[in-house]
Amino acid sequence: MSWTRPAALRAQVQKLWERGDLLAGVVTGEPLFPRRLTLRGPSSQEMTDRFDAVRAWIGELRAMPHCRVEMREFRHRLFGTNAVPQEVWIDTLDDALAIVGKRREASRFGGLLEATRACQPELLAWLAKRPLRALELAEEWRRLLDIVAWLQRHPRPGVYLRQVDIPGVHSKFIEAQRGVLGELLDLALPPAAIDPSAAGVSQFARRYGFRDKPQRIRFRILDRRHALLAGDPEQDLTLDARSFARIDPQVERVFITENEINFLAFPAVPHSLILFGAGYGFEMLREADWLSRSRIHYWGDIDTHGFAILDQLRAHIADVESFLMDRATLLAFATHWGEEDRQTLRDLPRLNAEEGALYDDLRDNRLRRNLRLEQERIGFGWVEAALAGLDASAPEAL
Repeated sequence: MSWTRPAALRAQVQKLWERGDLLAGVVTGEPLFPRRLTLRGPSSQEMTDRFDAVRAWIGELRAMPHCRVEMREFRHRLFGTNAVPQEVWIDTLDDALAIVGKRREASRFGGLLEATRACQPELLAWLAKRPLRALELAEEWRRLLDIVAWLQRHPRPGVYLRQVDIPGVHSKFIEAQRGVLGELLDLALPPAAIDPSAAGVSQFARRYGFRDKPQRIRFRILDRRHALLAGDPEQDLTLDARSFARIDPQVERVFITENEINFLAFPAVPHSLILFGAGYGFEMLREADWLSRSRIHYWGDIDTHGFAILDQLRAHIADVESFLMDRATLLAFATHWGEEDRQTLRDLPRLNAEEGALYDDLRDNRLRRNLRLEQERIGFGWVEAALAGLDASAPEAL
């Protein structure tokens, strides 16, 4: 039988709850009730042929609490005039909440709504849009409102999260709630207090004017004539991005590698330095204007992710040259091929023709499935030969 049973009626109301409609209406005042539920009953033939089953079905519906069942008459050739359900209605929000067992949750939401309406009415739209998420945050809601109010009083405060002094709130709580706080602050703060160029949890501090942990750039000077620290033969240095942008070491070439051992073992090269690419975003390099006067070489793994990183780097520095990421290098070390765990398959528009052809061969598995040559598997002599072949304008001897 396809007749609508009480469980199916409850499921319709449950769907209203799960979509947030029941609680959203409390915020917006939009009338949801009385509300007619979808009802499918027996056909005329079924009422004639299965009278006992129909009568049992009628009893189930009429016994269902918190529903109003409207009846219509039908005439049975043997049993005379009878009444059968024609429509089922939920008359009030309270009835709907009772059917799905959510009266307690609705009462808790009412408390959140009252507190929000009293001190942060700008956030009522968020409550209407995400009422079930608000319920999940019920224990933290008051603290979230306090953080919003603090930032309204101190727009773009220029301090670390650790320095925010709100009773009952610590910096780890703010860090853990950055996602929802971002949604709330975007509604509650004036546009001047928000940096629209910063988005996502990772850029929360910059978006709302907090100080953030400085990103650090590690590099080695490959020509001691450009040493920044006298008497230090290694010249393995780490600076915050702002300080790195200010040094201007007067080099002609900059190499970037993702492997720390390659970074440490990279040979001396005239008028050059090397960056360790792990641990900071390439966008930080854009602050260093002196890089525009240098030829920049990126050395990554020969696999789909290596070329994806090269493509990403060129989004920030367009004229970056790849280093040892060519077909000849790949084929020369075929005995050292490995396997990439999970390939990237998207198009990479910033690769040149040679790089793009090799990338296509890798992502289409034309040479071997998930082929990867890690940069540290390339022989050191091959690295030295490639460096010697570069068209350097600097003197040959160090």
